[in-house]
Amino acid sequence: MITGDGIADAGEMGEVARPGLRPGVLDRRSFLLGSAAVGLGALGLAGCTTGGMSLAEATKVYGPVPDEQFPIPAVDISKLDPKYFRRIVHYDTDEAPGTIIVDPAKFYVYRIEGEGKATRYGANVGRDGFLWSGDAYVGRKAEWPVWTPPKEMIARQPEAGKYANGMPAGLDNPLGARVLYLYQDGKYTLYTIYSTRIPKTIGTGLTSGCTGLLTQDMLHLYSRTPVDTKVVVLPA
Repeated sequence: MITGDGIADAGEMGEVARPGLRPGVLDRRSFLLGSAAVGLGALGLAGCTTGGMSLAEATKVYGPVPDEQFPIPAVDISKLDPKYFRRIVHYDTDEAPGTIIVDPAKFYVYRIEGEGKATRYGANVGRDGFLWSGDAYVGRKAEWPVWTPPKEMIARQPEAGKYANGMPAGLDNPLGARVLYLYQDGKYTLYTIYSTRIPKTIGTGLTSGCTGLLTQDMLHLYSRTPVDTKVVVLPA
């Protein structure tokens, strides 16, 4: 999906209905991942903070990353609500440490740390009609990936057609510097957790089901997330 801000979904495959996926009022069924909120009853939804990040700290955390393949500029934190700064929070859950939990209703992604704590990141999520919930896992991950829009997206948004053979990696690539590809039952769901350089998107619903973190937050999460990590997406 390409929006007016140049944000795009991460799909690389055609529109295929997946067994066990929840039906919904969507024009892109491939952006629905299964309905079963398996294990959701075990999740505690509390996400109380243990302490915020000062503006000085945020300036450092969201500062430039010059040593990357494509040097990453600093985030303009004046365009980011401080409640979306990365922080450690109390989070009660029976999920194992390392599990990623996406809470689209609150625009947060949590990485469970254990002992009642989680790292919390501000996020953008799916727009109305493209929200989904259920369990998945990280089937693969990539640094500076190529983005290829699926044919359904090109039909819906012809401007994406110029990237039918793939958009090269770089700062303008919609997937950004890092991406986690979400799978279910051995199949790529077309959903990702990706990186964005646009702070005004955090705290909004604008994708066709993918979840975006600021690049500096995605670098942090990516480095701590191996393949096969469980991902739980809560109902919105």
